[in-house]
Amino acid sequence: MSDVVVDVRNVTKAFRHGGSELLALDQANLQIHAGEFFCLMGPSGSGKSTLLNLIAGIDRPTSGTVSVLGVEVSSMAEDDLAAWRNRYLGFVFQQFNLIPVLTAFENVELPLLLTRLNKAKRREHVEAALRLVGLADRMSHYPRQLSGGQEQRAAIARALVIDPTLILADEPTGDLDARSAEEVLEVMQRLNRQFGKTLVMVTHDPRAAAYATVVVHLEKGKLMPGEAASAGIPSAAPTSR
Repeated sequence: MSDVVVDVRNVTKAFRHGGSELLALDQANLQIHAGEFFCLMGPSGSGKSTLLNLIAGIDRPTSGTVSVLGVEVSSMAEDDLAAWRNRYLGFVFQQFNLIPVLTAFENVELPLLLTRLNKAKRREHVEAALRLVGLADRMSHYPRQLSGGQEQRAAIARALVIDPTLILADEPTGDLDARSAEEVLEVMQRLNRQFGKTLVMVTHDPRAAAYATVVVHLEKGKLMPGEAASAGIPSAAPTSR
């Protein structure tokens, strides 16, 4: 069985802007393997969030294919794609996206309301996810009662609660101070090292990228050769097909 989790082949993504065409990605080829903490790094406008959205099936390529877990997400019907995402993908965003009138527990429980789990099983999963991110004593707190780092850790717990195969994080430390960012990145690194989760993180911050095992740079829509991060794991350079 192949350990390739994400397979991006000859992907171009163009956007119309006024009367002109903006090329966000240009013939991108990339593979991400199971168990990697993979970082897409580049300045604003380099195409990294566009590539993450294509991997998530939130957007579609202009040409080329994107396969995730053996499924070509770039050609799936919207209803099938939504159900597939809810089962296999966890999302962490820069802006946390917690619902202010719900407690940390209730926010984390939200994805499970779409499943057939009963209330007792949902509680078991939610409590386990919050313990994992160090928020066992904050379950009944509302987002306004949490620090920024705690809010992001609650958002990670929400992504984890369905036990996803792949976690996608878009600038997860972009709104955090240095200490809070470090706490969040340590949680993500633990998920990768201790629990073998595959993570794909988008960032422009080299301090965040240092926590990844593989770093690939994007420059003006083009993927640059990959490099292993400090963990000493072999490079995952863009594929050439």
